[in-house]
Amino acid sequence: MIEIKNLTKRFGDFTAVDHLSLTINTGEFFGLLGPNGAGKTTTISMMSTVLLPSEGEIRIDGQLLDRKASSQKRKLSVITQEYSMRQDMTIDEVMEYQGRLYHLPQKTIAEKSDELLEFVGLKEYHRRTVRHLSGGMKRKVMICRALLIEPEILLLDEPTAGMDALSRRQMWNLLRQVNGRDMTIILTTHYIEEAQALCDRVALINRGSLQKLDTPLNLIDELGAYAVDETTEDGLKSRFFSDRDEAISYLSQAGAMASFRATTLEDVFVECAGRKIS
Repeated sequence: MIEIKNLTKRFGDFTAVDHLSLTINTGEFFGLLGPNGAGKTTTISMMSTVLLPSEGEIRIDGQLLDRKASSQKRKLSVITQEYSMRQDMTIDEVMEYQGRLYHLPQKTIAEKSDELLEFVGLKEYHRRTVRHLSGGMKRKVMICRALLIEPEILLLDEPTAGMDALSRRQMWNLLRQVNGRDMTIILTTHYIEEAQALCDRVALINRGSLQKLDTPLNLIDELGAYAVDETTEDGLKSRFFSDRDEAISYLSQAGAMASFRATTLEDVFVECAGRKIS
């Protein structure tokens, strides 16, 4: 279990994360959502101990996480937005370098690397250099590198940024399988459908503060499970209804430029952003 208590990070007069408190359960797929500058990446950076909190604390299974807590830090592995790999290294070399950083035996590195690369479909490319990999393949290598040390917690900061739709869906399947091994995953993403498809619960944050926290389904139901979109002179307007018949009744009177659909987590995000977050 991860406990985040009154977590705060200031950069001079600017507060990036403002007394954020969350509890994330073991084995949970948890999403951090918010607009640009909401504090998502700063929160991930504090969880990975790249940044130190100005106030508050993070505990893993009751133990305080800080830069000196090596046993706690070994439970964590991080995948950042950027491709943090040397372009002239082969996939094998990337994996070996990671293993050596964590003092894994050479035999263990080789065996686990083979297993992970087979798992993500990259075994046949193990001698290819990073610069000759596609964006999706690079992301998969970063997943393998992160999993090599067998972490209990995987921190994902925009893991599918820049991927095409097919590669993104492939990554979703991979992350579902990883989470199925009872690994706790914390995800930040701008692809709201990604959070809806993957996450057990999501936290909507803005200016470093928690706005909403619940399952995607509960957040959608709170807004209204059915939506009617209308094209007006002022642009597209959406109305949300808890009752399907009520939504259809409204649609029948709305005119030809209206349509009916199911509400999504993106609607929740947009409504929250428009009314509270902006």
